[in-house]
Amino acid sequence: MKTFIALGIFAFGINLTAAQSAGQQAEAYYKEGIAAEKAGDPEAAAEAFSAALKLNPGHANARYRAGQVRINAASLTAGATERTIGSVVIPVYQLEEATVQEAIEALSLAMDKTTEGRIAPNFIIEDPKDKLADIRISLQLKNIPSKAILDYIHSQASTKARYDEHAVVIMPR
Repeated sequence: MKTFIALGIFAFGINLTAAQSAGQQAEAYYKEGIAAEKAGDPEAAAEAFSAALKLNPGHANARYRAGQVRINAASLTAGATERTIGSVVIPVYQLEEATVQEAIEALSLAMDKTTEGRIAPNFIIEDPKDKLADIRISLQLKNIPSKAILDYIHSQASTKARYDEHAVVIMPR
């Protein structure tokens, strides 16, 4: 009888440990999903949240975040594009009476050169009414993030940017 009770307690302990381990694994997948979401990778985030829910179907936070990823996948990717562009520090950026097109091209080339080709954003100027054609930009900047350069261009040219998954669209305000 004592052996039977001992085996029962031992088996109960194994089941408790397995459940605890599954819960810990679910939490680890959930945290992985959060990290992927912050990095702007909706596919990886969705996979991680799904794995967490397979291990723990009652994980409310994983269920909520999975839904948010489905709804906001495009904006997550666009946010990652914006952060990537903002992370590049340009050593020298100088323009004198440049058009908006020239300023954007110079920024793209500077980013490509600074990152040795790892980051070469696709800038698109969307100006169907040619509002930006006559605007001239002059800048003398050193050691500044590319996002700040883009903000300076926006302030001088009265433009704004829309960050899409594969492009940054520049348009008049």
